[in-house]
Amino acid sequence: MSNIPKTGPIASSGAITSTANTGIVYVVDDDEALRDSLTWLLEANHYTVRCYGNADQFLAAYLHPPGGSRAQAGCLILDVRMPGMNGLELQERLLAEDINLPTLFITGHGDVPMAVDTMKKGAFDFIEKPFDEKKLCALVERMLEKSHIDFASDQQRKATQNLLDCLTTRERQVLERIAAGRLNKQIAGDLNISIKTVEAHRSNIMEKLSVHTVADLLRLTLPSFKNDKN
Repeated sequence: MSNIPKTGPIASSGAITSTANTGIVYVVDDDEALRDSLTWLLEANHYTVRCYGNADQFLAAYLHPPGGSRAQAGCLILDVRMPGMNGLELQERLLAEDINLPTLFITGHGDVPMAVDTMKKGAFDFIEKPFDEKKLCALVERMLEKSHIDFASDQQRKATQNLLDCLTTRERQVLERIAAGRLNKQIAGDLNISIKTVEAHRSNIMEKLSVHTVADLLRLTLPSFKNDKN
């Protein structure tokens, strides 16, 4: 049975002033009544909701979206205990797939220790049944805000990687040394090329990456080099 009273959209009282609700809220719970109640509550507050009765259904839809790519930010509301793959197992599967989806776990009173484990593995938060609709919507808002930030960061990372992929092997070698703080003379010695050749590569790199200063170059590329090392 649902634990959410239908008291009307929270936004009408001013409790939610969303700028992040353009994302998708995924709900995975085997309780059909709870899924219906969550759908009503979230759609009444202008969120887009996708519901699934089990983890396998969600994974099939999320891992293989229409068109082959997920074009929106999103968050996940997930029951800890479900038949088949439970909430913790689904969380671990998402982590294994390198999917960073802010997740709110729904728990019963006896599941709190289990919920704490989900937090240690990166869950955004957990909420106990019966839960307050204002608190749940506030958590959804925060999750979507985080997801938008993460989504924008991921898009920037992909755009930067596409630019880096346009560099030649030699240009990449020069760039790596610029990022390491090496001077043109040192780079020339490292690569056994002339300083003029280093300068030419440096100019080509700046043009291909559409930057005008070394500071802009480092700001754009250092995160990618850090990820490569990790």
